[in-house]
Amino acid sequence: MASGSGTILEAILENEVDVSLVVTDRPCRAIEVARSAGVPSLEIPRTSYGNDFDRDGYSRQLAAVLEDYGIELIAMAGYGTILSTAIHDRFGGRIMNTHPSLLPSFPGWHAVESALSFGVKVTGCTVHLATLEVDAGPILAQEAVKIFPGDDRERLHERIKEIERLLYPATIASFAKHLASGISGPFDLGLKVVRDGQGVLMLKRYEDCEDFR
Repeated sequence: MASGSGTILEAILENEVDVSLVVTDRPCRAIEVARSAGVPSLEIPRTSYGNDFDRDGYSRQLAAVLEDYGIELIAMAGYGTILSTAIHDRFGGRIMNTHPSLLPSFPGWHAVESALSFGVKVTGCTVHLATLEVDAGPILAQEAVKIFPGDDRERLHERIKEIERLLYPATIASFAKHLASGISGPFDLGLKVVRDGQGVLMLKRYEDCEDFR
């Protein structure tokens, strides 16, 4: 599910994650990305962005559509609408999201700005399960990103997104297999984002990383 430029969706598709349907809540480039990739897409527009928005009704409508398409795992990719109980009743524990901080630090829409304002030295990217409480669900994967002197929002956010474009698709694919296996117990991605000798970001198993031995 997306609401914006579709860059996260592009990363998901480029990493060969099997996407059955793309849903947006407004006209946006993500629809174009889906169509270019031959992925079915639907726009389910919000009727309002004010206090009169029927969040419960919208959530019920969305849940019904996803059920009709046989969707079992949802990945939010820059999706801008907070959903209510109806979606969590049907898909609880199967709605994934990504956030530009090391949750539980700096939840909400202004995570990057908040990290800079507080002067922390490290922030990062978190893949987590979405719950009714925003940015408070169980954490599936995390990667740290250093904050350098002179960083502004754009520079820092771009470094976080570089990590996100690897971490999120890998976590989606791995978590889908975890759910399909029926194995109980905590989920562990078992991978870390590192740079190779040429400075290119890549995923590496924990046991192959000196920091995790």
